[in-house]
Amino acid sequence: MNSKHIALISAELNISARQAENTMNLLAEGSTVPFISRYRKEVTGSLDEVQIGKIEDLQKRYREVDDRRAFIIKTITDQEKMTPELLAKIEGTWVLTELEDIYLPYKPKRKTRGTQAIEKGLEPLAKLLFEQQENAPQSAAEQFLNEQVASTEEALKGARDIMAEWINENAEVRDKLRKLFTNTAVLTSKVIEGKQEEGSKYKDYFEFSEEISSIPSHRVLAILRGESEGILYATINPVEEDATGIIDKQFVTGNNASSEQVKKAAADSYKRLLRPSLENEFRALGKDQADAEAIEVFAENLRQLLLAAPLGPKAVIAIDPGYRTGCKVVALDNQGNMLDNDVIYPLEKNYKRDDAEALLRKWAERYDTSAIAVGNGTAGRETEEFVKKIDFGKKINVFMVNESGASVYSASEVAREEFPDFDVTVRGAVSIGRRLIDPLAELVKIDPKAIGVGQYQHDVNQSSLKQSLDRVVVSCVNNVGVNLNTASKHLLAYVSGLGPSLAENIVKYRKENGAFSNRLQLKKVTRLGEKAFEQCAGFLRIENGDNPLDNSAVHPERYSLIENMATKQQCTVQELMAKEELRKKINPKEYVNEEVGLLTLEDILKELDKPSRDPRDEIAIFEYAEGIRTMEDLKVGMTLPGVVTNITNFGAFVDIGVKQDGLVHISHLSNKFITNPNEAVKLNQKVTVTVLEVDPSRKRISLSMKDNEPQAAGGGQRKERKDGGAKPSKQAAPAPLNDFQAKLMELKKKFN
Repeated sequence: MNSKHIALISAELNISARQAENTMNLLAEGSTVPFISRYRKEVTGSLDEVQIGKIEDLQKRYREVDDRRAFIIKTITDQEKMTPELLAKIEGTWVLTELEDIYLPYKPKRKTRGTQAIEKGLEPLAKLLFEQQENAPQSAAEQFLNEQVASTEEALKGARDIMAEWINENAEVRDKLRKLFTNTAVLTSKVIEGKQEEGSKYKDYFEFSEEISSIPSHRVLAILRGESEGILYATINPVEEDATGIIDKQFVTGNNASSEQVKKAAADSYKRLLRPSLENEFRALGKDQADAEAIEVFAENLRQLLLAAPLGPKAVIAIDPGYRTGCKVVALDNQGNMLDNDVIYPLEKNYKRDDAEALLRKWAERYDTSAIAVGNGTAGRETEEFVKKIDFGKKINVFMVNESGASVYSASEVAREEFPDFDVTVRGAVSIGRRLIDPLAELVKIDPKAIGVGQYQHDVNQSSLKQSLDRVVVSCVNNVGVNLNTASKHLLAYVSGLGPSLAENIVKYRKENGAFSNRLQLKKVTRLGEKAFEQCAGFLRIENGDNPLDNSAVHPERYSLIENMATKQQCTVQELMAKEELRKKINPKEYVNEEVGLLTLEDILKELDKPSRDPRDEIAIFEYAEGIRTMEDLKVGMTLPGVVTNITNFGAFVDIGVKQDGLVHISHLSNKFITNPNEAVKLNQKVTVTVLEVDPSRKRISLSMKDNEPQAAGGGQRKERKDGGAKPSKQAAPAPLNDFQAKLMELKKKFN
């Protein structure tokens, strides 16, 4: 374990060195973030998932710095140019930009104007001029004329090229200019001549400028997208006079003819070398900072979507609406298995409408249906209204289900494997129904990018996006917990310590041996060893198994502890879990030992109090306003119910039932000032909005939530269920910092 890494991480995260070291050791042993945060609180000092994830990311980043440092030291040493002072500089920094600046003069170069001038024998002239003691540069230059240098002007120009590269490679001046860029550089965009009409959607950026230190990420991404599409031209630069002033102050030390040559070289160095280099660096920094913010928004939206309220294990009829081709309808049992499928035509005004009603009534009785799920796409509102008017002879709730990404699932290998004999339309209807029963279990089968909750997801760094979203899925799955006997291999793959291969082996074991009756049977699964068992067992649930603790978040390693508690209370473990008066008699301090501290004991007692509690809200019925189906039905000033479908850093999109979501700008989300939309709303939250503006030609609806009291996020009350899990962290661990994101953090710390 690298002691320098421990010190750096503990300082950056404001935690003790012991917390950092212990967590790094657990990660090195193969422990996962969910396992460490849940079951090793004494070891880490109760660090949460976010902090543990950051430790993992920072450790990776510092290893990369070490690798780069080692390469630089070897390269300079091989050149026989290493000195004790230079080595101390290289070993004394953990800032990548500083490391690269130190290395720049020694970095192998392709042929440049400066290297060509050196080959022509002009380096001594450059050194002479750079000292600024020579009052007659023209006369001095005459001494360097040869077959390759025909005139004194050519000699002076070559000398200036050499000096320009010296200035460019000076770590101190690059550091000062980087500070200037950090604090004052402006992102400017202009429309390319003749592209005004084609790029009308970028009209706001035809003549635009804003300091990079304050520009919101969505504007950066919009400008860069406009540039990539050939509509905009963008630059990032500070005031040129400020930059050249910094260079002149550093290098123009005299007031003679040689100094004028140095000044010309400095101007050329900035324009030709320093400015393009730093602009590219800050363009990348700006892009990666914008990426990081957009990914964070996407990750938080995904977390909220995955933790949406489930209906629970109940029989459902699911409908994928359509006009001309009809509505695909399926019947599902309480585990989401398909029992029947058909096509109905409820929106045609003839006998087919009666047939549709008759089929739905028959299925509702035959399959003991508890709810009907209707996709919210084309014809969704009309289909919902049709179903709600049917008399089923009993109460059957109708839910509109967001079908975003269902078509992606329908055409996927996963869907083909599940339903090889059915087409994409049937698979899509099944997905809609399963999303109602358990959104988390169904959505894990879909590439998170296809779910459509975020901004500019196709423009951001795809590797960072995937890593961040995968972490969110892992966090949500393990916080809710997974039913070992009913979960698909796709859901099991996200459980701590498993992965696709072991998940498939578990499903295979189930098919060959029947349902698991206790957690210890996991050890019989092919290739599931002690480490994997340790990591996964606490997150897997078994209903009605041999041991009641197997249906809780208590880890098997603590079963003997709870049995000891029960023995002291002269009762069984089951009685201890069932009777509050028995649990109240337990003094956790009596059970503290070297392995188990109060933090773990408190978690255990909470779990015994409410075993397998589900952190998700209870599902709530939502109804759109009557008579509002299209944008043409909207009037300014209307107050309407809606559902939050997407959150960006500039506001929230709300579905009010007109097939086009409206935008509540961040300035209209709350009566008080907020800087983050998540302070006011959550995904799937039921809200009341007021229509501010309707623009059918641009398909834009402006809404406001001011003076409209929102319901609780999620739109329902907290409930408990039997196959749930531990309470989730407030947010999932962020994606690892890439080099540019790390650089930006380093620069901000250094200069601000």
